[in-house]
Amino acid sequence: MAYALGLPLVLIALWWVLSQGSTSPFVPKPVPLVTTFIDTWMGDKLLTDVLPSLGRFVVGTTLAIVLGIVIGLGVGLNLTLRSLTEPAFEFFRAVPPPILIPILGLIIGVGDEMKVAVIVLGAIWPVLLNTIEGVRAADSVQTETSRSYGISGFNRLRYQVVPSAAPQILAGVRQALPIGIILMVISEMFFSSSGLGFSIIEFQRRFAIAPMWSGIVLLGLIGFAVSMLFKLVERRLLRWYYGLKDIENGS
Repeated sequence: MAYALGLPLVLIALWWVLSQGSTSPFVPKPVPLVTTFIDTWMGDKLLTDVLPSLGRFVVGTTLAIVLGIVIGLGVGLNLTLRSLTEPAFEFFRAVPPPILIPILGLIIGVGDEMKVAVIVLGAIWPVLLNTIEGVRAADSVQTETSRSYGISGFNRLRYQVVPSAAPQILAGVRQALPIGIILMVISEMFFSSSGLGFSIIEFQRRFAIAPMWSGIVLLGLIGFAVSMLFKLVERRLLRWYYGLKDIENGS
């Protein structure tokens, strides 16, 4: 933990030293920024902007993860389906999700459904493609052993395929989480009257520089918290995998 906090503390100290003689209104000093952060986000905006944004992020990213794993398992286990869908997946993966915001706004409307859909359409691809690759890379010896013992259907999926692909699936989830946060913010910059993205843009338009920076800091803290939470979950789900890695490294 000391190593994890070391670099941020050094950067904050460097920022504090370099900003002491600064008179620029566009780069706030650390102490006033902390005060602004508390005044801006620890009041009504916590309920009207922060929590709704987090709700959309959680719903959109959860849907992306579930759909990515389910579709990825189905496609990865079927060679014909994989061959048919691969060109379409590559095409849609290359389409930047923010471009779809005006279209989704017309089709779905400009409510929370559109914002959640943008997150799903962007965050699903790392999970989906990593799940497909994880299933394809399943150990052939394990597959033959399962077949020899008559393990098939759901039992094979549960006890052989998913555990084997789990490290790569979770690698896709790790990539999807920051994408979800980015798209949460971008989706709120269009057709929105609340949320972190909307508030940051409003601060920028009104030249409220310190509150704008405080919103950016808040997004960084949210990203850090999500990353730390994911690491705890990943360590728990893949404790067998990291145990094997520790044994291999020890030998």
